[in-house]
Amino acid sequence: MKFGIFYEHQVPRPWDERSEHRVFHEALEQIEVADRIGIDHVWEVEHHFLEEYSHSSAPEVFLAAASQRTKNIRLGHGINLTSPLYNHPARVAERVATLDLLSNGRVEWGTGESATLMEMEGFNIVPEEKHAQWREGAEQAANMMVMEPYPGFQGQYFSMPARNVLPKPLQKPHPPLWLACSRRDSILRAARLGMGALIFGFVEPDQAAEWVKEYYDIIKSDECVPLGHTVNPNLAAVSGFSLHKDEAEAERRGLPGFRYFGYSLAHYTNFGEHTPTVTSVADQFDEVYDSLPDNAGRGGIGTPEQVEAHLRSYEEIGLDQIIFVQQVGRNAHEHICETLDLFGQTLLPAFKEREDRRQKAKQAELAPYIEAALARKQRMPDQPRDQIPTVKAAGKRRVESGEVDPSGGAFVDKTRGGAIPIPHADPRAAKAK
Repeated sequence: MKFGIFYEHQVPRPWDERSEHRVFHEALEQIEVADRIGIDHVWEVEHHFLEEYSHSSAPEVFLAAASQRTKNIRLGHGINLTSPLYNHPARVAERVATLDLLSNGRVEWGTGESATLMEMEGFNIVPEEKHAQWREGAEQAANMMVMEPYPGFQGQYFSMPARNVLPKPLQKPHPPLWLACSRRDSILRAARLGMGALIFGFVEPDQAAEWVKEYYDIIKSDECVPLGHTVNPNLAAVSGFSLHKDEAEAERRGLPGFRYFGYSLAHYTNFGEHTPTVTSVADQFDEVYDSLPDNAGRGGIGTPEQVEAHLRSYEEIGLDQIIFVQQVGRNAHEHICETLDLFGQTLLPAFKEREDRRQKAKQAELAPYIEAALARKQRMPDQPRDQIPTVKAAGKRRVESGEVDPSGGAFVDKTRGGAIPIPHADPRAAKAK
């Protein structure tokens, strides 16, 4: 089993002018520790307008910063919102590919729809249409990363003409695709589309075992028809995480933060009323803290022996990755780093040794099924070279229409000098005469 760490960039009130600055830079330091000890993935969300719950609205910028401070840890969009009303597919393709180049091919491309009205209504997204928007955006962004040129698209939610979308990612044909999941039906959807399943919800081993079996049964069946140009057969689930040699200290350091995580999420999705800049989620949380139920992610909180037993129960049922949730609520930066270091010293080496063996067997077993799934994919046809449309520069169009003096360029003042010579007209045309 592999391991990841997860970031919302939670910033509970009260705030000062450096609150967000501290959270972002502390997170980068934590990721450096995770990379040093051998954690496999870091996952960064994309959320908008969710005060105190998540200030991670530009994950591609944060992950780019992390890419330059780490060497091995894989950089996961967990997730990138792919509705064209959130992010135009061409901009998704460009940003993911750029990050992949900067990180030397370490990107994991998680995608999803979003779940809160605060975000959807902020971008004029109709909730009933969000799934169709996600699918259109994710599928076309994947095509853009692969096709040269992308032949253009007339869709329900966005349209664009033929263009070669640049740059192309280092990983070919594109980084591994994941889908954000919270229920059984979305996990099975991920399998049908050949995508990894990012399960953003605390799930017990017995329930997870059923989902793992069903997921891999579909991956191996004719139902699997990839949305992208690869198959990424993996399931990952989140867990709370606070490790200390003293159980009570592990709980003291971690449990309040995980309770805040659950409360603040529910505030935006289940029961809350939020007035931007006015409502204090943290104050409301403090009022009810003593009455909150125990957190379902508590299995990842305790001594190394207790947490090992918790993690082994997921390893044994075939879960591919546990993603640790640490930077939540008021959890202290130094405690997060200490937990990671202790994990690296006590538990991680044995898990890594077993994972290396498991991966080899898994890849060999799934190879023929993946090949068959990719053969079933209906691909967007390439544009014949003689049908690729030519796009004339604005200056040339103006010259040809008679709007400007043909002896000068549309965007160049030929009375000015400068160190960079910019031709006013096509030098090849003049040479041909």
